[in-house]
Amino acid sequence: MGHLQGKTAIITGGGRAVLSDGSCGSIGYGIATAYAKEGANLVITGRNVKKLEDAKEELERLYGIKVLPVAADVSAGSDNETAVQNVVKQAVDTFGRIDVLINNAQASASGVTLEDHTTEQFDLAVYSGLYAVFYYMKACYPYLKETKGSVINFASGAGLFGNFGQCAYAAAKEGIRGLTRVAATEWGPDGINVNVVCPLAWTAQLENFEKQYPDAFKANVKMPPAGHYGNVETEIGRACVQLSSPDFKFMSGETITLEGGMGLRP
Repeated sequence: MGHLQGKTAIITGGGRAVLSDGSCGSIGYGIATAYAKEGANLVITGRNVKKLEDAKEELERLYGIKVLPVAADVSAGSDNETAVQNVVKQAVDTFGRIDVLINNAQASASGVTLEDHTTEQFDLAVYSGLYAVFYYMKACYPYLKETKGSVINFASGAGLFGNFGQCAYAAAKEGIRGLTRVAATEWGPDGINVNVVCPLAWTAQLENFEKQYPDAFKANVKMPPAGHYGNVETEIGRACVQLSSPDFKFMSGETITLEGGMGLRP
């Protein structure tokens, strides 16, 4: 157990997913596992209730922490602010505090060019990503101010480098980076640090893609200079643990690329 013992973290998109070898298979679940090992109680959100319940069972059994699963989604045409406020209210009612907010959840239509993108596809990315981050940050702010907590938002190399077929996803992610920088400026006096992670990790989704479409996988998925894709728990989740630690409190408003050497930029 570490510096997160007895603290509370909200992780969006934290449902259980595993690789064929049984290890963590999504970034959200990798982060949840890393935080559970540090003794943090967790509030995990997502669309799939079974994945949330499976995560609760496994994390509580293995690490002796408490997990509150809350089915929640931010999408066009919904009362999103109320839905997010409900998640935060349940978190505070259950644990009495919020120390870390990790905005990981995101949906998008990948591989569709800007010319062919529909408004519905654009809304999918912007609502599930940018609007969700906005609503969660607003709702959590009073509690993060009390604990002098941390926010970790997820963006992507797709936005940093303008990846083909990722216009809505990239727009949402770059919006999240801008929002993060403003929050770092406005919330710094409150003792809250806010940073961005751009990850490249081996997930169950990629594993299935390689098995089902090996030729397409080989043509489109590039190996980073490090020679492997990031481990969602030990290389992405552990980095997030450090970003919420006292050692990194002075760092705020930054974008950290965890891409094994592929995220190089001036």
